[in-house]
Amino acid sequence: MMTFSAQTRVVLSDPEAIVAPVCEHMLEHGGIARMEDGVRILEFSGARVRFSLMDDGTLVDVEANSLENLYFVRVAVASHILEFAEPATPTIVWSGDGGDLARPPNFQILRITDVQDITPHMRRISFHGDNVARFAGMNALHLNVLCQHPDLAAPQWPTVGSNGLAQWEDPSRRPSLRKYTVRSLDVAANRLDIDFVLHADAGPGSALAEAARIGAEIGVIGPGGGGLVDADWYLFAGDETALPAIARMLERLPAQARGKAFIEVADECEVQHLDFRAGIEVTWLYRNGAAAGTTSLLVDAVRSSAPPDDESSVYIWAGCEFATFRQIRSYCRTELRLKKDEHLVVSYWNRGNSSE
Repeated sequence: MMTFSAQTRVVLSDPEAIVAPVCEHMLEHGGIARMEDGVRILEFSGARVRFSLMDDGTLVDVEANSLENLYFVRVAVASHILEFAEPATPTIVWSGDGGDLARPPNFQILRITDVQDITPHMRRISFHGDNVARFAGMNALHLNVLCQHPDLAAPQWPTVGSNGLAQWEDPSRRPSLRKYTVRSLDVAANRLDIDFVLHADAGPGSALAEAARIGAEIGVIGPGGGGLVDADWYLFAGDETALPAIARMLERLPAQARGKAFIEVADECEVQHLDFRAGIEVTWLYRNGAAAGTTSLLVDAVRSSAPPDDESSVYIWAGCEFATFRQIRSYCRTELRLKKDEHLVVSYWNRGNSSE
């Protein structure tokens, strides 16, 4: 049942040329589309959007089964309209439910309670938060950490603008967003752990971890997906940036699961103890002086570990540098011919590029 709704009327110079690609792009995130009496309707799990072309503008009606889903759909609609309308900047003002949101519903402030180095280049930071339960599911592995601008003396938190999008008091010094894995959490204790890789040439995320002090407040946005899928046989592959995700997924696998995991790290000092029940063979790959993102260790390991040729269901998960990601993804799609739900290969970072 759709119990929350919001509306906006947007004046567009060429409505059909903008609304059609907006709908097509939104459908890439799941859902179905149909036309009904000239009205474009998009239906998602828990939400519905209607685009009606009127004489005085395009009427957009959004319905959702929760205030949070309503917020997300408003954001998706507004951001895509603004993107496809460029260079014009149409005015978008939502009315209806959600107008009194002070902050994005997927934003919260966490307080640092502990900092410990678990290897020479991996720092675990523990946080206390009022709503860490939202990160408990395996479809909620990730979150975005707000890395504050170095010129600001006090942290800057997002508010919700009239167009439904997050806005900042000082947009020129808005925080950088960096995606991290929720390594572990204790819902009863309201505790959440994130592992940060420490770099010599520290980017915003590594710099935040270097400066972390107990009692400091950190803003996060999430959760995000990209987690575990049920299968008989698994292949995991990743470098240090993907290690927290691989470790958490291994811990959640049932005892009967089998497969392999390849984890690339700088050297033997970066090896971590992984505690899990599944029959997964873990192999650590050492760069031994080579720069991260410059070796073929992960690609070679993945290519040497073909899935079983029996009736076992298969799932391959990999997280790594962009160039390695492209090679592994191509191998999964073109050579192994895996279906969409049989693999997830993601780029966690891009060598030589520190932007979001």
